[in-house]
Amino acid sequence: MNTVPKAAAPSMRHIRRWPASLAVIAVLVLQLLVPTQISALPRWIMPALGALLLLPLVWMNPFHLSRDEPWLRWVELILLAVLILANALYLAGLIYYLNSGDANNGRVLVKGAVLIWVTNVVAFAVWYWEVDRGGPFARAPEHEREVERADLLFPQMTVDLPGWERWLPGFTDYLFVSFTAATAFSPTDTLPLTARVKTLMGIQSTISLLTVAVIAARAVNIL
Repeated sequence: MNTVPKAAAPSMRHIRRWPASLAVIAVLVLQLLVPTQISALPRWIMPALGALLLLPLVWMNPFHLSRDEPWLRWVELILLAVLILANALYLAGLIYYLNSGDANNGRVLVKGAVLIWVTNVVAFAVWYWEVDRGGPFARAPEHEREVERADLLFPQMTVDLPGWERWLPGFTDYLFVSFTAATAFSPTDTLPLTARVKTLMGIQSTISLLTVAVIAARAVNIL
């Protein structure tokens, strides 16, 4: 007797917090390596401030998204805003250093460009993860938060293949979207649907373009 296979349940990967927390911690550690030539602030300020903002997020949901508190999302967005603002300041400092006439150290330029680019990818990956359809708690069917309209159109949402019926994106999917946007300077396989994500992706692509096409290219010529 033939039976109709049941649709696969959504993977638990979509409610894991630890990949996003680990990525942010890695970026905060990288802030300790910021060249002094491009930043007038002490190196410890960004990691210390970021740790203060990240602590309640990790404490409330260390590994999986189980405790839904509205204020947690605001803490997350503040942390992202601080990271992106600091990254923009580093980029401005790197551009100033490049045009000051003292930019004869290619290692400083390459080191600064790599740090800015990596921070750009991680910060916007977490931002996409936090805003798409109202955030991870809204996307998770086991929570009661009302889901919003989709901000990103993933390929898995458009295919009719067995095993993908109830697919939900996890942090790795948003990290890939952010990586491809920073590399190609435009959307690739995942399309932005809403104005807010188009704006975010435009800002991310601009930062990436300035970092890679202008600063990194100049640094390679110096080496």
